[in-house]
Amino acid sequence: MALIFKNLNCGICPGFHFRKNTLRKLGTSNLISKQPEPGRQFFGSSGSTGTPTQILFSQPMHQRWSAGFEARVRHWAGVTRDSPRGMIGGRRVVPEGSAKRPFYRYNFIEKQTYFSAYHISAANAADYLKGMKKHSVTYMNGYAMSNYFLARFLEENALEAPTLKAVLTSSEKLTPEMRATFQRVYGCKTYDAWSGVEACGLVSECEHGRLHSSPDIAILEFLDPDTGQPAQPGQLAEVVCTGLLNYDQPLIRYRIGDLMRLSEEPCPCGRQMPVIQEIVGRIEDTVIGADGREILRFHGIFVGIPSIVEGQIIQQDYTHFEVKIVASNALTEAERQLIHQRMKSQLGEVKVDIIEVGNIPREPNGKFKSVISNIKRSISLNDVGLG
Repeated sequence: MALIFKNLNCGICPGFHFRKNTLRKLGTSNLISKQPEPGRQFFGSSGSTGTPTQILFSQPMHQRWSAGFEARVRHWAGVTRDSPRGMIGGRRVVPEGSAKRPFYRYNFIEKQTYFSAYHISAANAADYLKGMKKHSVTYMNGYAMSNYFLARFLEENALEAPTLKAVLTSSEKLTPEMRATFQRVYGCKTYDAWSGVEACGLVSECEHGRLHSSPDIAILEFLDPDTGQPAQPGQLAEVVCTGLLNYDQPLIRYRIGDLMRLSEEPCPCGRQMPVIQEIVGRIEDTVIGADGREILRFHGIFVGIPSIVEGQIIQQDYTHFEVKIVASNALTEAERQLIHQRMKSQLGEVKVDIIEVGNIPREPNGKFKSVISNIKRSISLNDVGLG
């Protein structure tokens, strides 16, 4: 650990921990090692709640992280990087919100079918199924809620999905209802995981349904959110991460902003790795478009607008949205137009009211919902004209 501190410019001391705002401000300057590895490149977070963070990855770092993910996530679920897979994530694989089929693209090198997270609806479910069958998808992974939306539409439309080896979820709270739906639709188990673009922690689910952290990939501390002292097993705890794989930008005692509960019960799998009782995560509202599509999060809405500190999207009706923004400086008209255009690109023609506020109210867990919807889903879909 002393060697890591020695190679940093920032002068961080071992008793310090820091939040995402510090990473946003210093991540491309002070928080970088003086001894670079080859093939360095910055990658950004999704920017779903504000200005995205920038993370520096080298080519060797990519290899180390990929090896850990392969061993602790895919292998535990009985699949490999060579298994044909379907992915639903934040990447914009279809250019516009009103784009036509197909709503997926195929990555031949990785045998990956990347499905759009922004066009999942009853009317489009058959196209997603066509992509799964066309490219012989053997497992699905990515956003938990988006995968759930797709599986639910397949079931409601009585579309016969292929039997899969597994569903690998991340990014959102995985519920028992989601697991049950994946089991009915795809005939397989679901394996949950947690990490982040910062790659300073990894939690994955074993064959016994228990979540384990990987102490050789990162040191995770579990602290009482009120006192900052070590939390007790079963207590709601803030996760503080020290990554061990990224030598170019080692994040030391980084407050990633997520909450978990640590368990003290051993796992029947026999692995001597800490057991996580629960990944608390976020449960966001679901946005329902005028055409019946269901979206949980908005990727890249605030990217490239550095004055935005935090942002929240509120759906008032099918075509009317408010965007609340906390900004360090007043937004320019060009920045407002950019946000409006990005909303339209993900939802089609909508009205967007951009409101600058001093703060965004927090939930009891200290976080805020990045998406709030005042529209409730109708199972029959009559409310959106698809019943």
